[in-house]
Amino acid sequence: MADVQLKEVEKIYEGDVHAVQDLSLYVKDGEFLVLVGPSGCGKTTALRMIAGLEDITDGTVTIGDRVVNDLSPKDRDIAMVFQNYALYPHLSVADNIGFGLRLRKMPKAVVAERIAWAAKLLDLTPYLARKPKELSGGQRQRVAMGRAIVREPQVFLMDEPLSNLDAKLRVQMRAEIGKLQHELATTTIYVTHDQVEAMTMGDRVAVMSMGVLQQVDTPQHLYDEPFNLFVAGFIGTPPMNLFEGTVHSNGGGVTVTIGSSTLPVAPVCLARYSGVTHDDGREVVVGIRAEDVHPASARPDVPTLDGRIELVEALGSGLMAHLHIDAQQVRPEGAEEVELPEEGDSTVVARPNLIAHFPPRLDLRIGDTIPIAIDSAGLHFFDKQSGAALR
Repeated sequence: MADVQLKEVEKIYEGDVHAVQDLSLYVKDGEFLVLVGPSGCGKTTALRMIAGLEDITDGTVTIGDRVVNDLSPKDRDIAMVFQNYALYPHLSVADNIGFGLRLRKMPKAVVAERIAWAAKLLDLTPYLARKPKELSGGQRQRVAMGRAIVREPQVFLMDEPLSNLDAKLRVQMRAEIGKLQHELATTTIYVTHDQVEAMTMGDRVAVMSMGVLQQVDTPQHLYDEPFNLFVAGFIGTPPMNLFEGTVHSNGGGVTVTIGSSTLPVAPVCLARYSGVTHDDGREVVVGIRAEDVHPASARPDVPTLDGRIELVEALGSGLMAHLHIDAQQVRPEGAEEVELPEEGDSTVVARPNLIAHFPPRLDLRIGDTIPIAIDSAGLHFFDKQSGAALR
C-alpha cells in the first residue's frame, strides 16, 4: 500500500493548451479519492500523469516514498481499469485475469491461486472458461477489475470504468467497487464526470474545472459548504439554484433581495456566511438548494414568492418541480453549456430557473403560478466577482 502525492503538477500541450494547472493533491494510504468534473476539466489527464501514460510538464508525482516522474508505467506498481475494459477478446476470463501475472513470469501455481481468489471475490468463478464476448457489460468490467487486483498493486487507477454500463448496472457496480476497495484497502484514485458516482463512492472528492482543482473534501462537506460558485453549481442532484441578489442590513437584521422579492436571512445562515454583512447593499450570488424550497402551505412561517410551474417530474418519493421566478439566474464559469432559446422567441413563455423538491402527490399543474416558501436558514452566499463563498 502507498500514499500518492501530486505537488504543483502542470500539463501543457502543444499550442500552449494548459490541461492541468498547479495541481497539488495528497491521497492517503488506503483512501478512495474521486476526481470529478465536466468534460475537458483535466481529471483524466491528471490520472494519466500518475499512471505514467502522459509526461509531466512540471511538478512531481510521488507514490509511496518514490518520485515516479521518470519511471515507466510498469515500474510504478499501479494497476489501471479503463472505460472500455481493454480485455483480450481471444483469451478466456481466467487468462485475461492472469495475463499480467504471466508477463511477470510468476509460478503457475501462484497465478492459478490468485485467479481463483479474484474470481471468487468478484463472483466470476462460473465464467472463467468463457470469452469476453460471452459476458455482459457488468461481467466484463468485473474481469477488468480482477486483472487489476490480482497484481496486488500499491495503487488502483480507474478511468470512468462505469460509463459504458446502463443506469441500473452502474448503481450495482459502483456499490460493488466501493465494497471491494473497502475490503482490499488499496489506495484508489477514480475519475468520473458523474457527480452522483463521486458522492456515493469517494472517501473524499476532488472537484476540477478548466484544469484547476476547485475543492477537495468529504462528499457531505462539498454539498453543505462549497468553496465557490462552480462547486455549488456542480455538486448536487439537482444542482444548486443560483441567482443574483442584493444584501441589506437594517436594525440588526439582514435581508436579501432576489428579483422582486425580499427575504429575511436567518441568523443560523449568517453564522455560516458572516461575509455577507460587511457592506450594506452588496451585490451577491444567492444559492438555494432544491430541498430548501417548499410549498407555501408547508411553511406558513416563511415569507413567500411566486413561481410559475414549467415542468413536473414525478419520482414516486417526491416531485421535482421546475419553476420560473422573477429573478436573474447565474451560471458559474466553467459550467457545461446549455442551449438557450433565441431572444424574442414567441414560443417561449418563461424558462425554468428554479428547481424545487416537493413532497409526492401534490396537485401541480404546468402553467399555474403558486406561492413558494424558501427556508433562508439553508441559503448560500457567494461573491459576485470572484465566485468565492462569503464565509
